[in-house]
Amino acid sequence: MEELLVEAEGVQQICLIKPPVKKNNIPIDLKLHSDIRAMERARFAHQVAEKRRLIKQYKMERERQQKLEEEEEIKRLRKELIPKAQLMPYFDRPFVPRRSKKQPTVPREPKFCIPRHKTIKCCRMSCNDMSGPSRLQHLPSSVEKAEALYQQRGQLKEKQLMKKIQKLVGEEEKLRMPIAQGLPWTTDEPKCLIKPPMKKNTIPIDLKLHSDIRAVERARFAHQVAEKGRLIKQYKKERDRQQKLEEEEEIKRLRKELIPKAQLMPYFDRPFVPRRSEKQPTVPREPKFCIPRQKKIKCCRMSCNDMSGPS
Repeated sequence: MEELLVEAEGVQQICLIKPPVKKNNIPIDLKLHSDIRAMERARFAHQVAEKRRLIKQYKMERERQQKLEEEEEIKRLRKELIPKAQLMPYFDRPFVPRRSKKQPTVPREPKFCIPRHKTIKCCRMSCNDMSGPSRLQHLPSSVEKAEALYQQRGQLKEKQLMKKIQKLVGEEEKLRMPIAQGLPWTTDEPKCLIKPPMKKNTIPIDLKLHSDIRAVERARFAHQVAEKGRLIKQYKKERDRQQKLEEEEEIKRLRKELIPKAQLMPYFDRPFVPRRSEKQPTVPREPKFCIPRQKKIKCCRMSCNDMSGPS
């Protein structure tokens, strides 16, 4: 503390200078490397979990679509392969064939349009054949080709249908027989698959939630309040019991001390006659309002000042 001497009107005074006030220290936001790593790890774990969830959802949706498609295909095939019952003939109305009113179709000769360069080749070949030994062969017409194509297509369709029916029958048999199928009797040694690595069991962490701590504190407080109420109730009961005992003791003591006595009978031969008092009546005196001398002087001065002042 610095001191300064100041002379004012012959009086020496001491003035104290206030020291400079330090500025408040601003706290620095520390960013630890472990906190940053923890945030990045949590973000990465969240992304991995979200990705797994989406993949699982996509797989489930795909399996559901496949099952629906298979069920629809099975229903369609069952509808198609249902043996339809033949209608019974109308015995009361026998079938009488009638001649159709439509005109019969007139066959038309097919037009085989052959390009010009092909016609020239065919003519040359025919000339060579005619010049040489006859090697004429029966060439198939367009109608025969169409019939062969229709037959081949029909055979392919029948094979595909038979394969589908056999597949459905095999699936139904597998569903009916849930017993596991045994291994075939072969001389080959069975392949032992490598067991995948097992994950370690996750150790649960003892989490201490704020709600659990609050519940424990609340239970402790409620127990204290209940204990306090019980003690107060017990104290009141004890106090009432002591008070009753004291009252009983007091009643016993009074019963021993206070013996009831008979009241005296009045004197009938000497009856009571009221008489006038012989004392003189009191004479009232005038009050004396005595004011001391000091108070008189003060009252006079106050009255003079009031009169001298403004009205």
